[in-house]
Amino acid sequence: MEILNSSIEELDFILDLYKSATEYQKERFISHWPEFDSGMVMNEILENRQWKMIIDGEVVCIWATTFSDPLIWEDKNLDPSVYIHRITTNPNFRGRGLVKKIIEWSKIYATQNSKKFVRMDTVGENHKLIEHYTGCGFEFLGLFQLTNTGGLPHHYHNAVVSLFELKV
Repeated sequence: MEILNSSIEELDFILDLYKSATEYQKERFISHWPEFDSGMVMNEILENRQWKMIIDGEVVCIWATTFSDPLIWEDKNLDPSVYIHRITTNPNFRGRGLVKKIIEWSKIYATQNSKKFVRMDTVGENHKLIEHYTGCGFEFLGLFQLTNTGGLPHHYHNAVVSLFELKV
C-alpha cells in the first residue's frame, strides 16, 4: 500500500470517483454530495492536499486534507488539526477497511505537521457513518448547525453536521 499526492493527470478519474460516490449515497442516504467543482479539486491537487491510496498499482481511494476549516469548525479551528474531507473508495474496493488505513496515515501525517487532532465531518445524522467513524477511533462530538455556509459546497447549506475528532 502507498499513499501519495494525486496528480493533475488524475483529475478526471478523481471527479468520476466522486460522481460514483454520490450515486452510491443517493441509493442509501437522504444526504448526498453535489457535483464537485473541478477547479476546487484541481486547486487541492496543486496545493498537495488531494491524496490517493494505491494497492497493487490501482487507486483504491482518494481524499482531501486541509489544516484549516473555520466555516465548519468555527472557534475549534484554532486547535492545530488536520481535517479530512471527501473520503471516496473505488467501488471495486469497498468494504476492505480502507478508512482505517487512512486514519492510521492521518495520525502520522498530523504528527509530522505538529497537529494535535485529526477531524472529520459529515452532513446530517447518518447513524451508519457515525458508527463507522467511532469504530475507527474517532470521538463523535455531536450534531451542529453551521452558521456561515457561504464558502462551503452546496450540501452544507441549511444542514446540520456530525463532527468527529481524534486526538493524536
